Amino acid sequence: MHGEYKVPGGKLVVVDLDDRDGVLRDVRVAGDFFLEPDEALLAVDRALEGAGVDTDAAELARRIEAGLPEGTVMYGITPEGVAVAVRRALARATDWSDYDWQLIHEQPQSPALHMALDEVITTEVAAGHRPPTLRVWEWGGPAVVIGSFQSLRNEVDTEAARHHGMTVVRRISGGGAMFVEPGNTITYSLSVPASLVSGLSFADSYAYLDDWVLEALDDMGIKAWYQPLNDIATDAGKIAGAAQKRMVGPDGGPGAVLHHVTMSYDIDADKMVQVLRIGQEKLSDKGTRSAGKRVDPLRRQTGLSREAVIDRMIRSFRARHGLTAGGLTGQERERAEELAAAKFSSPEWTARVP
Repeated sequence: MHGEYKVPGGKLVVVDLDDRDGVLRDVRVAGDFFLEPDEALLAVDRALEGAGVDTDAAELARRIEAGLPEGTVMYGITPEGVAVAVRRALARATDWSDYDWQLIHEQPQSPALHMALDEVITTEVAAGHRPPTLRVWEWGGPAVVIGSFQSLRNEVDTEAARHHGMTVVRRISGGGAMFVEPGNTITYSLSVPASLVSGLSFADSYAYLDDWVLEALDDMGIKAWYQPLNDIATDAGKIAGAAQKRMVGPDGGPGAVLHHVTMSYDIDADKMVQVLRIGQEKLSDKGTRSAGKRVDPLRRQTGLSREAVIDRMIRSFRARHGLTAGGLTGQERERAEELAAAKFSSPEWTARVP
């Protein structure tokens, strides 16, 4: 069995092993990390040898930690990262390079249609009818997008939203509210087979699926990091938030994961705090007293146009994982338009948690 895991902000860890009678055998750890002394690598292998195949990542990491020589220095690798690579090997996880990725980047769409497209595309990936897909959104109008489980009245001042011409929609994933203005927001979705995140905890899957965009930002001179559970941040403040939805495949198969991210290219902070009911509890959790200070836009940090940031993100993804330009099929588009009208534009769905 073979497993790979790129430690967020670190290096690639590769594990090869056998499962014999329910225990790990012939474990070999490798990668482009740094480790001193040399014998520490063999110590990691020995620590994993004989562990039960059902041993969770936390316990595997503890075994590795206990088996390291005194004074071991690890750079770009952690015991937890090695443990995740082991779990991915046992789960027969796939890797980014196993797929032919497709890009969808089309004309501006209404907020309700964007919600529907996420559901339709990810359902098609879950069924094996389309390849893993990176979709870059273009917004047809300003919107507030609330999480699947949020209370509408607790999160949004609907009168203020109406005053500013903002459509309020509810997405299928959890997480918090998104304040969207077309020229000020960069949003993308990844619709991926569930096997890509096999062996990862729910929290680890966020970091794993965000890693490519952290590298893209680094290429633009922005030192960003994943901030659990679902933020991307820099020293200047939060710049993005992510959310996920898991979908089962046909007949209960492994299915697919929707991972979408909204990034603030620019923001009207005064308007945002008029429309969103941002409570003091949420602000204190982020270590700030001001909602405006929670977000530091990409325009200020990069000096690039929104279009240039998107272009660099796409080029970065293509260079790392391959990416072919594609589009929606007629059937996908028709189904999304039906869902946008029947579900995502309906008051029943939008206010399903009043």
